[in-house]
Amino acid sequence: MAGTLSRNIARSFFAKSQPEGAGATVRRCIGGSRTLDPFLMCDIFEVVPPAGFPDHPHRGFETVSYLLEGAIAHEDFGGNVGLIGPGDVQWMTAGRGVVHAEMPASKTPCRGIQLWINLAREFKMIEPSYQDLKDSEIPRAKPEPGIEVKIIAGESFGVKSTVFTRTPTMFMDFKLEKGKRVEQKIPKDYSGFIYVLSGNGYFGGNQFKGEEHHALFLENDNGDHLPIEAKDTDLRFMLFAGKPLKEPVVNYGPFVMNSEEEIFQTMSDYEKATNGFEKAKKWRSSISNGVTKLLQ
Repeated sequence: MAGTLSRNIARSFFAKSQPEGAGATVRRCIGGSRTLDPFLMCDIFEVVPPAGFPDHPHRGFETVSYLLEGAIAHEDFGGNVGLIGPGDVQWMTAGRGVVHAEMPASKTPCRGIQLWINLAREFKMIEPSYQDLKDSEIPRAKPEPGIEVKIIAGESFGVKSTVFTRTPTMFMDFKLEKGKRVEQKIPKDYSGFIYVLSGNGYFGGNQFKGEEHHALFLENDNGDHLPIEAKDTDLRFMLFAGKPLKEPVVNYGPFVMNSEEEIFQTMSDYEKATNGFEKAKKWRSSISNGVTKLLQ
């Protein structure tokens, strides 16, 4: 791309599989001491029924669930129910408060990606909302044979996602056949990372080799596009990028606010079922002990 600079890869690490709760395993790219504004957590998860994620709260951020295999039933304290199938996306804005459950609804293991995106101070206490997309509703770009980009958020090759993102975000699923090369535009002020789902490829202007189950972090340089090449094998990877909020982050489990005082207030609100958590007082999901039928 004449007159532009390639973005480089700064570093990578192997995302090892680790247990999470009872019956689930995750490969964690972002989370704990490893953060990347505006992203709070990114897990590649596998859940074997009857395990799952029973009733739990959130406040102050967004969760994005992208299912690769299996089916997951969802239910929250506002009466919202649904089923996420292979290739589907649920984009949940927790805002001032959500209590929900996510449980496997298939006999086979469920495998997918969950991304947590921070919300700016001005949006942390908005009303919760959902954007649910079936696989067939998510736009694709196919710039040439052997290259496909599934655009969950952001824009690629002139094709735009239909998802509304309060925090400017890119979330894309790339598939390249062996021998193919592609360049993805990324705003200079976005931070970002890549997770290699399968195969291997060469990323960035420095041709950094990324292999299966590795997370690669973009350099904060002046590059405005990312070259990727599948020299050796077919390649599938996820690209995540977003505009940093540059705000204080204080998190306590499923609550993410800007100060300790706000976290203490959130804990009190949840315990007392007030200020956004009123519906949690007597609510218990019908799916937390297992899904007996697929929710429609």
